[in-house]
Amino acid sequence: MILLNVSFGIYAFLPQGWVFMIAIILIECLGISYFLTYKWFNKKIYKTTMLSNLISGIIGIIGSMILNGGWWLVVWFPWVSNNEVSGAEGLNLLVMFYAIAFLLTLLIEGLVNYLLLKRYYKKSQVLKTTFIVNIISYTIGSLAMYSYSF
Repeated sequence: MILLNVSFGIYAFLPQGWVFMIAIILIECLGISYFLTYKWFNKKIYKTTMLSNLISGIIGIIGSMILNGGWWLVVWFPWVSNNEVSGAEGLNLLVMFYAIAFLLTLLIEGLVNYLLLKRYYKKSQVLKTTFIVNIISYTIGSLAMYSYSF
């Protein structure tokens, strides 16, 4: 699939990229809503989750552009194939960038979620839920993206 053989920065702005990102955000909305309220839909939580993902995405775009001279999302969400990652060193760097991006995502989304939901839920509850849901969404997203890249 040639359309899937591009960097995530290019893919993100194609229709398939929008569908992918909407699916990931929907997974997070459903998960956070369910874990905090035991209901699949909570308007306040959906708005908060969408905003935290938007902020995280904007920071990811800007951070990636600063770190690598202009490419969108290459550092924040490194989508590469076995053509770009060669050998153990390449794989180690990919894992390192991915782990850093995950930690920064948790920090940003956790902070935004906490600030907007602290009046309704305990701090530990919001942060733990953000952590669990991001593990789920990163796992599903990674499997979806990297299963045909390697």
